[in-house]
Amino acid sequence: MKIVIFGLGALGTVFATCLKSRGHTVFGLTKDKYINELKDKRLKIKGLFGEKEAQLDEIFTNIEQIQDRDLDLIIVSVKAYDTQTAINQIKPIIGQNTLVLLAQNGYGNYEIASSILGKERVILSRIIFGAKIVETGMAEVTVFADDIVIGQPDNAIPEEKLVEIAKFFNEAGLPTRVSQDVYAILWDKILYNSALNPLGAILECSYGTLAEHEETRKIMDKIVEEIFNVAKIKKIKLNWKDYREYLHHFYEKLVPPTAKHYPSMYYDIKNGKKTEIDALNGAVVRIAKECNISVPVNETITNLIKAKENFVKIE
Repeated sequence: MKIVIFGLGALGTVFATCLKSRGHTVFGLTKDKYINELKDKRLKIKGLFGEKEAQLDEIFTNIEQIQDRDLDLIIVSVKAYDTQTAINQIKPIIGQNTLVLLAQNGYGNYEIASSILGKERVILSRIIFGAKIVETGMAEVTVFADDIVIGQPDNAIPEEKLVEIAKFFNEAGLPTRVSQDVYAILWDKILYNSALNPLGAILECSYGTLAEHEETRKIMDKIVEEIFNVAKIKKIKLNWKDYREYLHHFYEKLVPPTAKHYPSMYYDIKNGKKTEIDALNGAVVRIAKECNISVPVNETITNLIKAKENFVKIE
């Protein structure tokens, strides 16, 4: 395949290194401030997906530099708040057979991308492995909870095409499966992230610490309950009978493997970067307002994260 990775952060570096090391043609797209360090550097990964390294075919800072119009796949791995800008930027390089895979967190990315490009171009994914940048060009996979799940929520892409992409990913060491229920599976991750990520950032602690204490469990329980209430009114399909069933699974199965993990929002704030709160709890608040219902805990959590962002210098 001919692939563009839009965003060479931790996840983008993992995708780029794995796919290039398997022999695919891979171009990277990164910010100006990183290009000098990355331009002639071999990307590397280590950790739970093993050790790999690869020299990308080329790394660009501007879409206009990419002349190839015969691309098979563009993997968008930017923060949720940059989705609309990224999708508008890639429009000129989308060829007749190009598909776009969203490798991102939170709610709203698919809605934005499909409204601009058309549903027949856009693949949604749920990614629940965690990686961090060790140094420029090197990422470490620190958490792996489940396969990458890819799918087209509106069945607008032939399943055989999705199966082919999943096959290439698996061959590259990226465990992947196809599911028609990808939207509900993505909402599972939104539940997980909304409960753990901002609260861990506010209290500056690991996921395991949050689950150990009754006080923080009560807060997370209410976050999840409110999201279930919103999903029911909005008719968003979830994979659980009710919030209690999800919480049992959450505490028994999901938190233990990631107990030592610190949330990405913690590192974002620590490093003076904007968080993705608006695609998680903030999105819940927006949907709730549209439905005229109250989500006070999610609203408070959102405001606290935004306050922490304001206390530091955001890039």
